[in-house]
Amino acid sequence: MVLNPDDRRVLEARVRADTTPQLDARRARIVLLATAGYSTRRITELVRVDVSTVVRRRDRFAREGMAGLKDRLRSGRPPVYGPQVRLRIVAAAISSPPRPYDGWSHRLIANHVADTGISASQVGRILAKLQLKPHRVRGWLTRPADPQFFTKAAEVCALYRRRPPGSVVLSVDEKTAMAARSREHPDRPAGPARVRRREFEYVRHGTVSVTAALDVHTGQVIVEELPRNDSAHVTRFLNRLEQCIPAGLMIHLILDNGSSHTSKATRA
Repeated sequence: MVLNPDDRRVLEARVRADTTPQLDARRARIVLLATAGYSTRRITELVRVDVSTVVRRRDRFAREGMAGLKDRLRSGRPPVYGPQVRLRIVAAAISSPPRPYDGWSHRLIANHVADTGISASQVGRILAKLQLKPHRVRGWLTRPADPQFFTKAAEVCALYRRRPPGSVVLSVDEKTAMAARSREHPDRPAGPARVRRREFEYVRHGTVSVTAALDVHTGQVIVEELPRNDSAHVTRFLNRLEQCIPAGLMIHLILDNGSSHTSKATRA
């Protein structure tokens, strides 16, 4: 056999890579040894496989190229659940779940099509093969069309990447209803070949809401308790920031479009 340069690079990379599955690496090595002129018996000794394995992989590669190194499709056991059952599972996975659930689980879908007798694990295998993950949710926010959005975003990103001389860049936002917790037991320090260990149990102290200002380029944070998220509180917090910042610095303030940030009182 004669290998073209592209196939040789791919096979050699498979043999070298630590992440290559052992089966694929073994097959690639068989082909490389065969093209290097090694005999069948010598290849079996080096790769530690049966003679029939070497002959089969070598001949398949000679006929089919790289595709010959893949496993052939096997018939296997005939499917227990026909296409109608699979369509019902897919239809459930892409629809809204029944109340009071906010998402589909494998067990919930199995109960939804209980008349088929299918199990939750089989539902999971069917959805995995179709790459459907109804239990996962990604949030998104619809904004009105703004023709200047990308210009504004570029300005904000530029401030985050590089602070203009003689200025300070602050990112301000409210953090509401954060869980106030403390660990019941102290952490155990890290050691050689051992990461820091943290005991699972913690004590709840209710929730806390704060307003925080982050100096983007130094990491310094100023925090103030948030009794009520209104314009009066935002104004008081901005006045406090002005007192903390040297008078000679230009202040770049980055805020979201919350009502307390965009009100007339706050803008004034």
